[in-house]
Amino acid sequence: MASGPRGSGGGVSGPAVGLWLFEPREFADILADVVPWLETFCEPVETKAGGAVDFWVRDGSALGLRAFDPASVGVFFVSEDEEVPGEDEDYAAFLRPPVQGLVVGAGCSGSVNHVLLGHLTLALARRLDALVDFDGLLSSCPAAGDDTRNEAVLARARALASALPGRLSEVSYGTGGGGRWLRHVGDVEFLEAWLQHPDFHLIK
Repeated sequence: MASGPRGSGGGVSGPAVGLWLFEPREFADILADVVPWLETFCEPVETKAGGAVDFWVRDGSALGLRAFDPASVGVFFVSEDEEVPGEDEDYAAFLRPPVQGLVVGAGCSGSVNHVLLGHLTLALARRLDALVDFDGLLSSCPAAGDDTRNEAVLARARALASALPGRLSEVSYGTGGGGRWLRHVGDVEFLEAWLQHPDFHLIK
């Protein structure tokens, strides 16, 4: 997801994250595992052309969350990320590169959608034994200009990585024209801790 959310098959105005799998599975087999689970707390759950799944979360308690205003929550989706592994990405921080990727995203922004997506991602990462590609550098003090590539952003990102448990790795990727930048990929232990942080957010 170096260049933004991929594989959603439509416009996405909310945050999106990637899931990296290290054992190959047919996407249809993944959906056969995931869709029945989604149907226990989401309605409707719709499989779209190309295999992506759209769903609306109706019961947050299945994710350990309190009740929320349904009017503030939009559609979520799971789709295959056909650009994982990427040719311009440096996987040196891992024993081996990912062999497959998924995209999990929210159709709307707003804090409740960030939190729901974070908990959905945590549950899916555990279920699929996956790492989480945050599609950018996380920071505990988001500020204007954090979408730019500069040393101040990098310093704040590294401070967050050292402050929370779990593993949060920097992955270098090509930005075009010979340039490179970094984004975070973390494990479930890190995401679980990040979800409890007062500055929790995902990247839109």
